[in-house]
Amino acid sequence: MGAEPTPRAREAPAAVYAERHAGCLAEERRLAAVSLRLSIARGVTFACFLACLLLVLIAASRPLRLPLAGAGAALAVFAALALVHDRCLRRLRRAEELRRIAGEGLARLDRDWERLPLPSEPPRDRSLPLARDLDLYGRASLFHLLGTAHTPAAKALLRDWLEGVAAPAEVRARQAAVAELAELLDFRQLLELTVRGMEAGGERAGPPDVEPFLRWAEGDPWLLARPALLWAARAAAVLTIAAFDLALAPGAPVSPLLAMVILNLGLTYACRAELGAGLGRVSATRDEMMRYAAALRQAASQPFAAPRLAELAGALQATTAPDRRGTTPPAHAALAALESRLGLADARHSAPVHFLLQVLILWDFHVLASLEGWQRTSGRRARRWLMALGEIEALAALGALRFENPGWCLPEVAAGEPELAARDLGHPLLPAARRVGNDVTVGPAGTFLLVTGSNMSGKSTLLRAIGINAVLAQAGGPACAASLRLPPVRLATSILVEDSLAGGVSFFLAELLRIKEVVAAAPEAEARGAVLLYLLDEVLRGTNSAERQIAVRRVLRHLLARGALGAVSTHDLDLAAGAGIAEAARPVHFRETLTPGPEGPRMTFDYRLRPGPATTTNALELLRQVGLDLPEE
Repeated sequence: MGAEPTPRAREAPAAVYAERHAGCLAEERRLAAVSLRLSIARGVTFACFLACLLLVLIAASRPLRLPLAGAGAALAVFAALALVHDRCLRRLRRAEELRRIAGEGLARLDRDWERLPLPSEPPRDRSLPLARDLDLYGRASLFHLLGTAHTPAAKALLRDWLEGVAAPAEVRARQAAVAELAELLDFRQLLELTVRGMEAGGERAGPPDVEPFLRWAEGDPWLLARPALLWAARAAAVLTIAAFDLALAPGAPVSPLLAMVILNLGLTYACRAELGAGLGRVSATRDEMMRYAAALRQAASQPFAAPRLAELAGALQATTAPDRRGTTPPAHAALAALESRLGLADARHSAPVHFLLQVLILWDFHVLASLEGWQRTSGRRARRWLMALGEIEALAALGALRFENPGWCLPEVAAGEPELAARDLGHPLLPAARRVGNDVTVGPAGTFLLVTGSNMSGKSTLLRAIGINAVLAQAGGPACAASLRLPPVRLATSILVEDSLAGGVSFFLAELLRIKEVVAAAPEAEARGAVLLYLLDEVLRGTNSAERQIAVRRVLRHLLARGALGAVSTHDLDLAAGAGIAEAARPVHFRETLTPGPEGPRMTFDYRLRPGPATTTNALELLRQVGLDLPEE
């Protein structure tokens, strides 16, 4: 049965995780004690077995029935205890892993990045400006926060969702799935348990590489494409068995049997390369694919109501056609069937047995035909199984974010929306105790948000909060806001800019290249039916103020003319004074508070956004507070 929405999922996430952590810890300790007792019992029974065996050896000239019976009984009890102990150890490992999962949930709530395992990232250039500017990857990043996704397919999907533009209908479909999965705490944790169990090594070296298996599964069969050869092998097997039965009769000739054996050896020799390659390819890669069976079983066991989840569950079927019982077997059942067929191929590991089977019934031909039958009926769906599992896992990661932050909203992404408007917008990577929310509006087209304020007041954090929440909105996840509505947007940012000594790129040139990318993104956004959302932090700071103002105004006029939405932070209060800029600017600001103290004024920030341009500066005061209060010359 699938996991039902648990009432505990509606309680405070911290309380739910803490209770589960405590429960798993208690179960872990109980099972550890049971394991210790079973270990002692196994040692005692094995000692009894050795003692009884020693008595038998001492009295070898006069066998004793009682010691023999005792040795047999002790050995039987030892074997039974070993089975019970093995089950106990599996339950212990399960409790340990569930405790870790609950503990990581608590760490995510606290944004305690040191206690959260850093997930391996999907293949992508980490120097992608958007990813660096908005902390999408790496330690203390959005991807780190969504760390319950483990399979390569799930990570690749999350990467594409975080970096891409999604149509409003697609966003709504993901949101419905995320909302349902947020309530399915048991299902999400058990799914994570199974996918984490696939990863090898104490440091989780990574999930299995199934690409070689998928290449075989999606390939063309060799033997089934040669029906004449297959039927010849089948006929030869029948004739060989008949000749063998005939040879057993008194006085019957053995020449027919010898002829069939020679024929079978000839067929085997002629096809040895193809048989070995066909059986070897699938046998060598089966273990990697079979490690997905438990996760596929867990995903297929849950009945879903959301259309996207129901569609994905339907993709976890072995075939599109029902079997003889009128049912469509799930993917894990198909893998179990493949595993049993591969067990027949294991006869090749025993040379005498394999030789006998081959010369009598052409064993490899029939095994390969059976495997290729699976390849033809189910093999081409195997990649889709993993993609469906990965999408469920990716949606579950967003569902966990929704569950852990019940005050966050599911944004409204709609074509034609004139602006990005958020209420109580905060930065999702900051812990709730330190996070300050603000009402923010970016737009409509033809305007831009001009963010001013003193140093360390929160300007850059606001830009990042706008960007990362837009990323979450288009991924289909929750946004760190009481409400958020926006059109489909293509994000372009210039926040973290670095020069390159190796590449011969100065800081100013690096800024220019970044701005060029922002400008070029405007027509690209239009072509994709989206609006450009640009976020510029202290842009073109690498040149003098006079030329900087001229250049920035030109860039802003161009972006305003293209209907882009954007926010620009600056210390330069004269930036918005130019023609065509002053009327488009929507100024807001942060400010600091100076409180008198015995050692001079103490500076504090409330990180609250206020309308209008900044009226204070704090550079000289910061110099004094860090000990650089040097006298004027």
